[in-house]
Amino acid sequence: MKHYDVIIIGGGPAGLAAAIRASKNASVLLIEREARLGGILKQCIHDGFGVVRFGEKLSGPEYADRFIKEIDKTNVEISLLSFVTDVTRTDKYELTYVCENGVRRVTCDKLILATGCRERTKNGIFIQGDRCSGVYTAGAAQNLVNMMGVMPGKRVVILGSGDIGLIMARRLTFEGAEVLGVYEAKPTPSGLTRNIHQCLRDFDIPLYLSKTVTRVFGANRLEKVEISDVDDKMRPIPGTEQIIECDTLVLAVGLIPENELANDLSVKLDYKTKGAIVDQNCQTLSDGIYACGNALHVNDLVDYVSESGETAGGNASLPNKERKLVPVEVKGKIMYIVPQMLDLNSPLDKVITYFRASEDLTGQKLTVKVGGQTVFNKSYLKLLPPEMERVVIDYSKADLSSGRIVISLEDK
Repeated sequence: MKHYDVIIIGGGPAGLAAAIRASKNASVLLIEREARLGGILKQCIHDGFGVVRFGEKLSGPEYADRFIKEIDKTNVEISLLSFVTDVTRTDKYELTYVCENGVRRVTCDKLILATGCRERTKNGIFIQGDRCSGVYTAGAAQNLVNMMGVMPGKRVVILGSGDIGLIMARRLTFEGAEVLGVYEAKPTPSGLTRNIHQCLRDFDIPLYLSKTVTRVFGANRLEKVEISDVDDKMRPIPGTEQIIECDTLVLAVGLIPENELANDLSVKLDYKTKGAIVDQNCQTLSDGIYACGNALHVNDLVDYVSESGETAGGNASLPNKERKLVPVEVKGKIMYIVPQMLDLNSPLDKVITYFRASEDLTGQKLTVKVGGQTVFNKSYLKLLPPEMERVVIDYSKADLSSGRIVISLEDK
């Protein structure tokens, strides 16, 4: 079996960034299940990618192409159309994967999970009704339109106001479909504010809040959907049903980090992010396994996906060392925070930290305390759950002997 220093599973933006960075110090194998590198970026023809990293608006393929050109200059070995079927651990990691040349078995010292995320389906949100065609996830609809040149339908209802749902509302309108409305079960939109304006308001596409699809009807093809109001616990309210005739239902009802391999390896996951618990090096609680990108937590911007990939790749390529982990406690109205652990034996001067507010907030102050001593604070005029925040915290001058790190979000 061929041995590598680092094996990366997933050739999307996180995997590409991780491979490029890791290749500077290590031998690397990148395994990708599709025929081309780039992950979901290949079908995202809208712009808005790379604003943070490159200072300009790129389309998804343009953003991916910059990394693909860079990886071509490295010694990274790439295996496309490859699917990992088994991972075991002894003194090293042994992977079995299926590729065009058959079944291969390889070993490595470090493993990086850059497997991205998947979409929830109608079964995942318990929509009742007929088993008819015409019901798509937003990603599937995007693939049909942008990659295959096929229109999914003419009269479209979109459930979910996440970014991809908003973008598909605009995209389908461009292609001549009538988008009857975007329906959201929550009382507030789930997508970025800029996408609410650019994708819906600019095209007079209605957004309905506190409403959801409760049933679909159709003998063969979708013919109509039932829409119901929901209460504050997002439960349908009897007697509020209305019928809308349509031939297509697009589901943009959330993304879930793809972590089947992490489960197989008994990597401990965070129930809030649905991704692995990691330290500031993107190393999980299982030594030698790293997680990055949307497999770690669902990001708003691809720039931050690439950033975490570089963090994982750079640290995975370094020699092993003993870790001293301290948990990061969270207080106040914070939905989640990453990293959830701090390795005291790693650099502490520039710890990149991501967090989301648990609800719409104004006039908030983020405070980081170590043993009661404040080491960082930042004020926010407004915080929204759909918009992830990023801060860089310097712990290097703090007295970490108490072993207690608390990050809180409170009224100013």
